[in-house]
Amino acid sequence: MPASTPLLTTRHFVFTMAAAGLTALTSCAEPPEEAEAKIVEVGAGSYSLTRPEPCEPLPETIYRTDDLKGATPTNQWWSSLVWQPFSQSLFAHPLAMLCHEEGLAVTYPGDVIDGSSGNIMGGGIAKEGDFFIGHSEVSDFPSARCAAFSDWFITAEFAKDSAALRTSIGHGSPFIYGRVKGGKARIVFAEKPQIWSGDENSSTLGISVRGRHYGIFGATGSTWEGMDGSIFTNQSEKDYFSIALLPDNQPDNLKLFSRYAHNHVVDTRTTPKVDGGFLKTNYSFTTEAMEGSEDGTVFSLYPHQWKYTSSPLTEQSYQSVRGEMKIGTGTEFTTSVPIQGLLPMLPLEGIPDRDRMVAYLKEQSAAANPEFKDTYWEGKHLGILTTLSGIAEVIGETKLQDEFNNEIKRRLENWFTASPGENSPLFYYNETWGALIGSVPSYGSDSQLNDHHFHYGYFIRAAATVARLDAEWAKKWGPMVEILIRDIASPALEDPLFPHMRCFDAYAGHSWASGHADFGDGNNQESSSESMNAWYGMMLWGEATNNELIRDTGIYLFNTERTAVEEYWFDVSGTNFPKDFPNVALGMIWGGKGAFATWFSGDIDCIHGINWLPFTPASIYMGRFPDYVKKNHDRIVEKREGGSDYNNGWGDLVVMFNALSDPKSAANYIDSNPDCSLEGGNTHAFMYHWIHTLERLGLNDASVTADHPFVNVYIKDGKRTYAAYNFGDTPLEVRFSDGTSMTAAPKSLTVKP
Repeated sequence: MPASTPLLTTRHFVFTMAAAGLTALTSCAEPPEEAEAKIVEVGAGSYSLTRPEPCEPLPETIYRTDDLKGATPTNQWWSSLVWQPFSQSLFAHPLAMLCHEEGLAVTYPGDVIDGSSGNIMGGGIAKEGDFFIGHSEVSDFPSARCAAFSDWFITAEFAKDSAALRTSIGHGSPFIYGRVKGGKARIVFAEKPQIWSGDENSSTLGISVRGRHYGIFGATGSTWEGMDGSIFTNQSEKDYFSIALLPDNQPDNLKLFSRYAHNHVVDTRTTPKVDGGFLKTNYSFTTEAMEGSEDGTVFSLYPHQWKYTSSPLTEQSYQSVRGEMKIGTGTEFTTSVPIQGLLPMLPLEGIPDRDRMVAYLKEQSAAANPEFKDTYWEGKHLGILTTLSGIAEVIGETKLQDEFNNEIKRRLENWFTASPGENSPLFYYNETWGALIGSVPSYGSDSQLNDHHFHYGYFIRAAATVARLDAEWAKKWGPMVEILIRDIASPALEDPLFPHMRCFDAYAGHSWASGHADFGDGNNQESSSESMNAWYGMMLWGEATNNELIRDTGIYLFNTERTAVEEYWFDVSGTNFPKDFPNVALGMIWGGKGAFATWFSGDIDCIHGINWLPFTPASIYMGRFPDYVKKNHDRIVEKREGGSDYNNGWGDLVVMFNALSDPKSAANYIDSNPDCSLEGGNTHAFMYHWIHTLERLGLNDASVTADHPFVNVYIKDGKRTYAAYNFGDTPLEVRFSDGTSMTAAPKSLTVKP
């Protein structure tokens, strides 16, 4: 972005392919029509249309309706719906649903949440649920298929011959909206419900089942047959109905929900904008009135939303495994989140001993570069090279910097070039699923589409470092970098190659790692910090290449997911974890639970550390709540086998995390243990730089924002230090919310005491 562009002004970014030059990229990146063409050229690079031998095949069948066009979303809370004939549990919150051969099962797990086991358990959903929604003429649908989707709503269609049932559900919604064809809507309760409002002549009923309260809404003039038993059938000339979870069994609430019951939600969209030092995100609902003229709907907000909104809400709420969900009504709400400033590298002032740092860098440079690895471990190596390059840059070691950058280029260019018959390293595009898959894959990144944002984030950040210094390289190889970006988080609503925001859940506020979500507990994400690393890479790439759409999309993803990490992985304010939960953090977020665990280890260093790594300059976001950092660190030391002897396990990461609260003790450790043991993606060079930056300049001052996203503000003994990186060719005036301003020199990092 040119230095003269004012950042204080509000910037709306529209998710279209035309924005930011993506139209040209699309035209050269669409799969060719000729069947024999197997290599697609993209800039100086290319990808294959042929699955290489190391990659397991993806399923040939996607369970969606024939009229649903475009790339199929994966890695969402509802993804199991498109991977198999019937879904796994769908945790929309506050409701949980399950598609099976008789229809859609529904339950409310919010009243059974328990943390006493050391995990946060919310209960799953059985086939009968509290009830299931079925069809009067069919009890053996062959499948449930995705018939529509938007940012956080979906429609599941059950069809057989001329009979069909469509149910629409979404995050935060207490409603299930139904349409029926070739028969009547039927509700089969797990036990005979208590009817506390309405009778056999009513279209609207208030019922309780298993202690949970629901409103049942048939079209005006319809009735419900079978009310003396546990199977209700809607006798109606209309094809629509709805059911809503109620916060209680009071008639006033049933009346409130009745106002919105027949406004079916048909579209949901997030519209973010960067406004000075804040990210403002609008969440909007488009409804279709089946009857009446009422507008809007009833919705509930997660903690990461209601803590940052000034939109009016009611006094009522639901409970979920994420915490309290507060209820609102209308067509939209907006959140305003302070933007955490980030730097591409840390300041020179954080290196007290230059000779020691040069020795660390030379040791790394002298080490043999490994052979090409799978996409995850290749990414980890690229991450090391990227961080080392930044350190070499700030201390003026140009030769070392060139060595690291040249190795990054060599590796990326090899990955970004596909040849006929080649197996690796390369990327191939699966046309059925609309996915770019690296070979050699790992952890199900091929046949399950797992973890793409974890893996590709390292590639994107590495490419951004090169692009910042070499504009010609960026022009040649940038189209391949942006193919990776589009695979994990395409900004376009109608990208011809990829789904919109594959890995990111716009309403839950964080990413999901599993492509298929084929688990009884729904989808999951373990390493929130590797997700953050991907969005950091997008910010850097967008700024380095003057692509505002990619940069601002990265700002949106990074700062939204940051709030989710603070609320759901860390619970920094102590408001969301159950009172009987004994731990201070979670290792994994699932749709239906929170797990103090990882996929690979039960060691406490790993359970915590997987949500810290990779440590980069962007890891400063974890220090916005230093009191929480201390609580987290102290619990780890209390429980870990090595205690305060950090020279084992992932002790280096524990020390680096603690530096966000107590940098003095961290500095004492690294100075006394210059060759301490390291986690595989860490280096002594960055550990030294990270700790001493915080020790010498201060902790992250989260109270100050700026009109430029590439800043840090440190505070020590009440004194602030400001750092800003200017990617442009001319000086840049940066203004901070505390009234301070500074001029950042072109193409460099400027520090103002």
